[in-house]
Amino acid sequence: MRERTHLANAIESYRVMERELDDALTLSELGEAEGDIKSVDEAQAALTTLRAEAGKRELESLLSGEADQNDCYLEVHAGAGGTEAQDWAEMLLRMYTRWAEQHGYKVEWLEESAGEEAGLKSATIEVKGPNAYGWLKSESGVHRLVRISPYDSNARRHTSFSSVWVYPVVDDNIEVEILDKDLKIDTFRASGAGGQHINKTDSAIRITHMPTGIVVACQADRSQHRNRAMAMDMLKARLYEAELRKREEAAAAQEALKSDIGWGHQIRSYVLQPYQMVKDLRTETETSDTQGVLNGDIDRFLTASLAAKVHGGEQTA
Repeated sequence: MRERTHLANAIESYRVMERELDDALTLSELGEAEGDIKSVDEAQAALTTLRAEAGKRELESLLSGEADQNDCYLEVHAGAGGTEAQDWAEMLLRMYTRWAEQHGYKVEWLEESAGEEAGLKSATIEVKGPNAYGWLKSESGVHRLVRISPYDSNARRHTSFSSVWVYPVVDDNIEVEILDKDLKIDTFRASGAGGQHINKTDSAIRITHMPTGIVVACQADRSQHRNRAMAMDMLKARLYEAELRKREEAAAAQEALKSDIGWGHQIRSYVLQPYQMVKDLRTETETSDTQGVLNGDIDRFLTASLAAKVHGGEQTA
């Protein structure tokens, strides 16, 4: 049913564009025949809007990866730098949450570890909606912030780093085999709001997959059993994403594409001082609207990364 809905929406959007194009051309022809400049202007405005919509649909058609249509998990981890880096991690998570809400996606908080003074050491959310993983998968990497620190009494400029990790939610069509002997499961008391319950029971779960070293944690629920089930789903998703990445890297090596930035390297810089600039180092896409970006306006970077990835790094949006 999910696949059927996706295909039906794609076909219907094409038919709507086809009808709007026909209506705009008809209005333009009638306006020119009758000398009605207002009608011609309306038709041109409709065609301009339609062109932008066609560009968006073209990019969506590129989301044809094995798991692009799936929901996704998004993790943010603060880098070295104490409070400054932890505040930057919280700012990044807020940016992605705003983006998801603006596009009609649902966001569910799964785990967070608060900083000592402010911000977050790490956090995990689940983004639910069509093509969530396809749009956000290119955000994995290190993000750099340059600004005047609000935590520095001397008002000096600081550089902070935080990493983002995106991996798809594994659905019932994907089988991931996990052996019990490969798992190390720890329980601990959840942090954050929750009243006396969190102070009395070890409801939070941390699972370590020994062969790969992958660690997942969940404290979203008061029930240890439900947290364990959710953590297992997250682990399956991480293992599946790792396998997808291996395939992509093998394909990239085979095609000798040297332009891709390696995993774990800086992918984007957010400069707030001494000038205003956000620049993606992979696609050279940049904007001076830093506040808009931090409020979730990151579509230009997502589309550029997607186009570059699909076309082998030779084309940007």
